[in-house]
Amino acid sequence: MSAPPRVLTVAGSDSGGGAGVQADLKTMLALGVHGMSVITAVTAQNSLGVQGAWELPVESVRAQYRSVVDDIGVQAVKTGMLASAGLVEAVAELAGGTDAPVVVDPVGVSKHGDPLLAASALDSVRTKLLPVATVVTPNLDEVAQLTGVRVESEEQLRDAAAAVLAYGPRWALIKGGHLPGEAVDLLTDGSEEHWLRAPRHDNRHTHGTGCTLASAVACGLAKGLPVPEAVAAAKAYVTGAIAAGFALGAGIGPVDHGWALERRAR
Repeated sequence: MSAPPRVLTVAGSDSGGGAGVQADLKTMLALGVHGMSVITAVTAQNSLGVQGAWELPVESVRAQYRSVVDDIGVQAVKTGMLASAGLVEAVAELAGGTDAPVVVDPVGVSKHGDPLLAASALDSVRTKLLPVATVVTPNLDEVAQLTGVRVESEEQLRDAAAAVLAYGPRWALIKGGHLPGEAVDLLTDGSEEHWLRAPRHDNRHTHGTGCTLASAVACGLAKGLPVPEAVAAAKAYVTGAIAAGFALGAGIGPVDHGWALERRAR
């Protein structure tokens, strides 16, 4: 039996299981690829927030990455929480030297507003990481953090995309989930545009949404889908996961990564 497509997530661990590497691997399993991981940081995290975070040494991250890629190989790489300038630059070098599409989720803060990226690392994200990205998937807070562009309307998503693309990624997926109305995202490479719309579900349990979407995009690319098709499929998957999100603990619960598997099982 041949192996399924392989996707490597390079991200932080979420002890509560809703986001980070845990969300990435659940997404990959649900979407039929073999998920592998490089842990960049360990967080103490639950439904109420992040109680602590400890980044791993750069040499540990390099060793994990080389161990997987040199033996098993990958069809796509997804990056998440990278914490520091040193880690950002090391991961950018590693991903840029890998013959596979790279999906960058430029994680800056947690769902609860806890900082997950040092301010001193922002320039490294802009100048080192974004140029190696096949797709970058910022939300509106991350767009503002990286570019200074603040989006308050759907029309301004184009301005956000242009500002992000100026740093060199091939495609920008600007997530407009924080805007009122429909959940609308803009995917563009600067020449073609794809507007992705989905109904907004009345469910506060959305922890892990960004990690899940970026991982789903990486899964589609690993299967050989063109970027617009991979992103559209990822949007559909994460919309279903948000709709099925469930309460866990006393705060914000996670999206349901297994919602499609459960539907198929019935």
